[in-house]
Amino acid sequence: MLSFLILLSVFLTRQAAALPSPSINVADYGPSSIIRRDVCIIGGGSSGTYAAIGLRDKGKSVAVIEKQSVLGGHTNTYTDPNNGTKVDYGVVVFGNTSIVTSYFGRFDIPLTSGTGSFATNATIYNVDLRTGKIVPGYVAENSTAAFTAYAAQLARYTYLSKPGWNLPDPVPADLLMPFGDFVRQYELGAAVQIINQYAQGFGDILTIPTLYVLKYFNRPVLVGAQTAFLTTARRDNSEIYEKAKAELGKDVFLNSTVLATSRNANGVRIVVKTPQRVKLILAKKLLISIPPKLSNFRGFDLSTTEQGLFSQFSNGGYYTGLLRNTGIPDNILVNNIGADTPYNLPAVPGSYAFSPTLVPGLKDLKVGTPSAISDAEVKALVVAEIERLKTAGTIMTATTPEFVAYNSHTPYELRVSADAIQAGFYKNLNALQGHKNTWWTGAAFDKHASGEIWAFTATLLPDIAA
Repeated sequence: MLSFLILLSVFLTRQAAALPSPSINVADYGPSSIIRRDVCIIGGGSSGTYAAIGLRDKGKSVAVIEKQSVLGGHTNTYTDPNNGTKVDYGVVVFGNTSIVTSYFGRFDIPLTSGTGSFATNATIYNVDLRTGKIVPGYVAENSTAAFTAYAAQLARYTYLSKPGWNLPDPVPADLLMPFGDFVRQYELGAAVQIINQYAQGFGDILTIPTLYVLKYFNRPVLVGAQTAFLTTARRDNSEIYEKAKAELGKDVFLNSTVLATSRNANGVRIVVKTPQRVKLILAKKLLISIPPKLSNFRGFDLSTTEQGLFSQFSNGGYYTGLLRNTGIPDNILVNNIGADTPYNLPAVPGSYAFSPTLVPGLKDLKVGTPSAISDAEVKALVVAEIERLKTAGTIMTATTPEFVAYNSHTPYELRVSADAIQAGFYKNLNALQGHKNTWWTGAAFDKHASGEIWAFTATLLPDIAA
């Protein structure tokens, strides 16, 4: 009997993510619980906040629903309690594009070129964190020729630098092959280490379709890597979201979650649980900016088409944080290098590096996994890696660290199989825009880069505002 109840519970839980929500009756809500807006935006991360500001600028009323206590999504900023120094440990840099400079300029936030809150004069220890030992004889390859060849390949696919997934039909075979095969075919091996440093959170980049690597590490990123990216002059990337929140005021509902949606040609109804009470939002249109994974849509009235598309997404895991009391000297950067892996890529799951920041004693942490794992597992992994530094005799002062800041950016880098791409997945995904008065944005509809996400979102705003 107990086994039956457990199986029934699992079945109902799975069905809850797939079945349409029950009808939403306006008469069930009192006047003080009903909010009327032109557009409801679900998700107050990078794309959702940008859309809210853009729609307000177009004279539209908005309501932004965000489950966290702040806006900004993957933008995480820590303030050192001793001296007030800011450390960005989520989004660190931005591409030098007009949309980036104009958006920050709108809020009077100065930008500068640089690496943000990271120290730049550290001694690098190339360590295999699986063993804690320095990788003997490892020297980074000269990547000039490889990146020249890589740029030539990018020139074949200029559409990958444009907003969204506008792919030709058929999709070129080279874009569908595993990136490792693409690297070997075009002799790009010397560039792989650097590409992987930018494509953190992708899992094993050698096994995923080349399309995703070229879309992410596209020509603007290549130029930025060779010249300079932008960051905020005050080293506080969260400032733009704080100022956006102040401007949006009561139109932002933090610590709030969607319980149910009902969408049709006449408009949308969204039931939202806020810290104060359950509210009903009646809107003409809906913009969804959260990751399109089925687990995020319990209570949503997803169509069969939406369910079919979103169920195909897989993802990597990406986790960020700041550590104290690591025992790693301030002038040392521990770089994870695989002693026996292709191109010496760091093994995943694992940390990419322990990097010194501008705050003494504070190390930046980035962890990548092939798929999602729990926060407890991430932290245990990190502690074990640092312990191995001491056990191996690499850094004898290494100690059990304190996590002073930590955030999960998972699910990260949503992708589908090469077969799905060839079968027209992204054409079908694009066709969702406007269906049932709903539009979609976020990294899954472009890439994990603030400027590109804003540029893609900007293409949607005229139709949403119409």
